[in-house]
Amino acid sequence: MKSHQITDWLPTTKKEVEQRGWEELDVILFSGDAYVDHPSFGIPIIGRIIERAGFRVAIVPQPNWRDDLRDFKKLGKPRLFFGVSSGCMDSMVNHYTANKRLRSDDAYTAGNKAGFRPDYATSVYSKILKELYPDVPVIIGGIEASMRRFTHYDYWSDSVMPSILINSQADLLTYGMGEQGMRDILNFYKKGERFEDFKDKIPQTAFLSDDIMGENEAFLPSHEDCLKDKKQFAQAFKIVEDLSNGVHSKRIIQKVDQQMIVANPPYPLMTTEELDAVYDLPFTREPHPKYKNRGEIPAYNMIRHSVNIHRGCFGGCSFCTISMHQGKQITSRSENSILKEVKAIKQMPDFGGTITDLGGPSANMYQMRGIDPAQCEKCKRATCLFPKVCSNLNSDHTPLITLYRKVRREVPKVFIGSGIRYDLFMGFPKETAQKYQHDLYFEELFLHHVGGRLKVAPEHVSDNVLKHIRKPAFSMFETLKFHFEALNKKHHKRRQLIPYFISSLPACDLQDMASLMQKTKQLGYKLEQVQDFTPTPMTLATTLYYAEYDPYSQKPVFIPKTKQERTEQQRFFFWYKPENRAWTEQMVQKFAKKHNKQPKKPHKKR
Repeated sequence: MKSHQITDWLPTTKKEVEQRGWEELDVILFSGDAYVDHPSFGIPIIGRIIERAGFRVAIVPQPNWRDDLRDFKKLGKPRLFFGVSSGCMDSMVNHYTANKRLRSDDAYTAGNKAGFRPDYATSVYSKILKELYPDVPVIIGGIEASMRRFTHYDYWSDSVMPSILINSQADLLTYGMGEQGMRDILNFYKKGERFEDFKDKIPQTAFLSDDIMGENEAFLPSHEDCLKDKKQFAQAFKIVEDLSNGVHSKRIIQKVDQQMIVANPPYPLMTTEELDAVYDLPFTREPHPKYKNRGEIPAYNMIRHSVNIHRGCFGGCSFCTISMHQGKQITSRSENSILKEVKAIKQMPDFGGTITDLGGPSANMYQMRGIDPAQCEKCKRATCLFPKVCSNLNSDHTPLITLYRKVRREVPKVFIGSGIRYDLFMGFPKETAQKYQHDLYFEELFLHHVGGRLKVAPEHVSDNVLKHIRKPAFSMFETLKFHFEALNKKHHKRRQLIPYFISSLPACDLQDMASLMQKTKQLGYKLEQVQDFTPTPMTLATTLYYAEYDPYSQKPVFIPKTKQERTEQQRFFFWYKPENRAWTEQMVQKFAKKHNKQPKKPHKKR
C-alpha cells in the first residue's frame, strides 16, 4: 500500500483546506468520533460521497463545545449546509454504563480518553451551529439522530423526550444509513434548487412542519399523549416498528405542541452495486495523521483488518437497534468487492496475516432473503426468526461457505468476530438442512474460523424472558453445544463455546436469574461474557422497560428497575465469588421450597 499524503484525507483544518486549493467549502461535517477514514465509520462515508459528487467537504472531528467555540468557527460558513452526527454510538451509551456510571474511556477517541464529546452530542453540536449560523441548514444523522426521531424514552434522564428535531433545532434528519439521502440532497443542489424547496421531498428523512401534507400517512399518538399515557407511548412504538419493517411504508406524522414531526418513508433496499460503490470510495483506511502522537483509537484497532460483507438484520431482537436503523432486509456486497477489500488489507503495513472478522450485524445472513419476494412485500413481522423461522426465508449458507473459501485463498487465517445466529442452521428439518448446507457451514466455521473460542448469544435461559426479547429457546443453545463438542471430538480439538448473557431484561425476575445460574452451572460454565440490560432509545425492550406494558400482547410486563433489583440479578452471574456464594444458594433454596421441589445438583466436571 502506498504511503499517504495529508491531502489523501478529507481536510480537518483551514490549512488542509488551503492545501487543496479551496477558498470555500460546500459542506462541513461535525462528528463526535475521531476521524478514521474507514468505511466502518459513518461520517467518513458521507464525506467521501460528498467528495465523489464533486463538492468541497471538510470534517471537524470532536469539536470543543466548552471553550469559545473556535472549532465551530475555524472553517467558516459552508456554501450549502452543515452535517452533524454524534458518531458511531449514541453519545449516552458511549458515556455511561448500565448503572449510569460515567465511563472512564472512549473507544472512538485517540488514547481511549473520555470527555471529548458532550452528552446528547448531536443536539449540542446542532444548537451551537444554529446559533452561530442561523441561515445555514443543519442536517443531522447517525445512530443517535436515527433512534431518537420520534418521541422516545431516555434512560439516563429517566424521561420521555420529544423528537431530537425539537431539541437540536436541526432543519432535517436523515434516519438509517444515510448514503441514499445524501445522494439525493446533493442532486437537488446540483440542479440549483434551494434547501427550503426540496427538504420535504427526500425519502428516509424527518423534518418539522406546520401542516399535514400529502397522502398515505400514518399518525402516531402525539408527544403530549405519550407523556400522559404509557400505553399510548407503547402504541406509538408499535406503529413505527410495524411501518419500519414493511417493504412498502407510509409517511409517519407525530404532533408535538403545535408542530408536526414528519418522517418520509424509507428508500428501497440498496442494491449490491450501490453497496459495493460505497466500499469502493477512496478511503485511506487509517486514522487522520493528527492522532499520530495521541495514542491508539481502540474502535479502529478492532476493525482495521476486518471486512463487513452485508447490511441489515432480520433477527429483530427486541433490545437491538440494528433492524430499526439498518433495516431487516439484507443487502450483501459482491464477492469481487469483498475480495478487493481483503487484498487491500493484505497491503497494509501493519497486517499480520489475520482477517479479524468477515461478518456484519449478524455474521451468517449473507445473501439471505425471502424465497417469494411477494410474501416479503406484504410482511410486517419485525423478525423473520421468532417465534419460529419464517417458512419463506431462504437460509442457504452455500454463498457464505463459497465466500469463506475464496477469502481463505487470499488470507488463510480468517476469524468470524461478528455474532452468528445459530437458529439459522439449527433445528431445521433434515431435508432443509441438507439443501441449505447448514451442517457443512457449522463444521466449516468450527474448523477454519474459530480462534479457539466461539462466542454466541443465547442471552437468557427463561422461555418467558426469551419471548420478550425475541430469541430462541435455550434448548437450542444446548443442542448447539452438543454438536460443538461432537466436532471437538471428531477433529481432536479443544475449542470452547462461550455463551453471552444479559441480566435485568424485561420480564426477568430473580427466579429467572436463579434458573440461569443453575442451568449454566450444570453445563460447566463460570460466566464471563455478561452485561446488564441498558434501555436505549426506540427499541421494543426499552418500550417494555418504560411502559411496563407490551403493545403486541397488550399485557403488563414485570420490569426490574431499582438499583437493588438490578444488582441482585447480576450477583447470579458471579455465584462463584465468595461474597455471592451463600446468598445465591439461599435464593435457590428459597425458590425451590416455594415450588416444593429440590434444586437440581450440577453435573460434576469430568
